[in-house]
Amino acid sequence: MNCKKLFVPLLLLLLVTTTTAAETLKIGLNYPQTGRYKDQGLQQRLGAFLAVDEINKAGGVMGQPLELVIRNTAGEPERGAKNTAELIDQEGVSMLFGGVSSAVAIASGKAARDRNRIYFGTLTYSNATTGKDGHSHMFREPYNAWMSAKALSKYLTTNHGNDEYFYITADYTWGWSVEKSVRQFTGTEDSNRHAGVKTPFPRALISDFREALEQAEESNAKVLMMVLFGDDMVRAINVAYEMGLTEKMQVVVPNLTLGMARQVGPTIMEGIVGGVPWVWNAPYEFNYPRGQQFVEAFSARYEMRPSTAAASAYSIVYQYKDAVERAGTTNTASVIRALEGHRYSFLKDEQVWREFDHQNVQTVYVVKIRPRNDIIADEYSSDYFEIIDTMPGDEAAQTRAEWEARRREAGKPLSL
Repeated sequence: MNCKKLFVPLLLLLLVTTTTAAETLKIGLNYPQTGRYKDQGLQQRLGAFLAVDEINKAGGVMGQPLELVIRNTAGEPERGAKNTAELIDQEGVSMLFGGVSSAVAIASGKAARDRNRIYFGTLTYSNATTGKDGHSHMFREPYNAWMSAKALSKYLTTNHGNDEYFYITADYTWGWSVEKSVRQFTGTEDSNRHAGVKTPFPRALISDFREALEQAEESNAKVLMMVLFGDDMVRAINVAYEMGLTEKMQVVVPNLTLGMARQVGPTIMEGIVGGVPWVWNAPYEFNYPRGQQFVEAFSARYEMRPSTAAASAYSIVYQYKDAVERAGTTNTASVIRALEGHRYSFLKDEQVWREFDHQNVQTVYVVKIRPRNDIIADEYSSDYFEIIDTMPGDEAAQTRAEWEARRREAGKPLSL
């Protein structure tokens, strides 16, 4: 066999392969594969991969195929920031997104800013993310604690206006932010009347939740506000059910997700109230065709319904594609300008990337967990959420004056 004849085709193949790899547009997903928020992290990964595959089948971004590069934060801020640095410095990603813990998103966003890259918060609800810790390179796709609390307060004031509350709160930035916002909008700032307890984060034990719930039971409060997320919420709700508290008190979980509900199960979750930026049944109830397409594609591919986290990651990839194509470049400053003030409708009704704080302003849903038989009637046994109220984004979000007041309190400039 003539080796020279083989050499030329092999060389050409190598050149084509190298060129193709070099032409991919890399984006980085920084999410918890392990830790207490791993289920929400998995949903982000599934949503992101679906978006990347769809976009690549349609021709990529300005002709370039997307490549998703992933890292595990394990829910740790320091690791999130380290991952972000590596994704930019070593992998050359053009944009990053992810995070479940707000502390992780904030730390990761600052690392991205220092390297002139945009960071999209995928599941970060602390007001600080686009508030006192906000900056020019951070964009938040879901709502924040303020928006969730304001929408919930409307329902709670109507149905539990004269009742006493008890707060069980994860002791970190997201928990503090949510509790403060809920207290403000429900008029429950008096901690003597509306008591509460903080639980350790990120390593709370079952005994910590049981002790907190025993205090809740002794308080004789009628509303149990569980400012917990991920596996912590799952464990605490199970203990509350064992103690009979879900029958005695109206349990409210300010930030619910489908993954959390599925982990607990329909029997225990029935009747729990919470806030969400998106649920899979909303596109059908309000006739959002693009949202329906996403739900059907996700469900067929993964044999499960998508959660808020999946929808957020999916939306971010498409929003980045759209911004790059409108800007005509992946240059960070140009993409930031393309995003600021941009209005669009995608999986739900109109949303806007607000210019002054980069908060995504959108409709907020208040939901209640359906009875077990309704839930399991769904093809994937996932029809958990009855939408019981909505609030338009402009009504739910902080005004510029309110945002500036918080920035001023934190000693931060009044512009990003």
